[in-house]
Amino acid sequence: MPRTADHDVRRTQIAGAVHRLIAHAGLDAATMAAVAREADMSVGLVQHYFRSKDDLLLFAYRRTTGDMLERVEHHVAEGEAAQRTIAAILLTSLQELWPLDERRRGEYRIGRAFHARSLDNPTVATVARETAAALRAQIATAVSNGKHCGEVELGTDAEEAAVRLSALVDGMADQLYLDPERPVGNRGLTEVAADILQGALADVFSGECHRHDPDWVDPVGRRTD
Repeated sequence: MPRTADHDVRRTQIAGAVHRLIAHAGLDAATMAAVAREADMSVGLVQHYFRSKDDLLLFAYRRTTGDMLERVEHHVAEGEAAQRTIAAILLTSLQELWPLDERRRGEYRIGRAFHARSLDNPTVATVARETAAALRAQIATAVSNGKHCGEVELGTDAEEAAVRLSALVDGMADQLYLDPERPVGNRGLTEVAADILQGALADVFSGECHRHDPDWVDPVGRRTD
């Protein structure tokens, strides 16, 4: 019998085929037959792993959004290891969600295609909500951590700040996808977008981080390491 690892590899290959088709030609291009051709498999083999097109699309969507969130987490881990401020870590991490290269432009198109589908498909809507909630939770955690280290005012509502920042990132992604080369004044849109995000982060993370200061006393109620 095929090993579990073999099944995982095939599912990954199929998800990759779906990703490429949607990224280049839209959601309607990802038919079972087209996915099978793109993955260099038979239609029967694709159907062995996914009973319906909806199952197949949802798996690919979850894989795509999961990859994006994993990259954000990787940036966070790197920033923490380098002892960067939380605001600086978020500035780098959140730009990972912008369509600034071919791979991320493909991910953007996939995300928007599924957002449109979620209007009529409750299952897709649930996945979309879960993905958005996961991002907001990461931002809210960062804001809460900022209260402990002194970067964020104690009275700041972490969830409200997360909603505001995630909305900015999402809206800016739309502009960067539609017209990435558009000049804004005497600068490019990408540079301006980064400055806007940095300014929004500075509004929330307005203090100085003391988490690596051995004499710092956590104002929330516990001493930082």
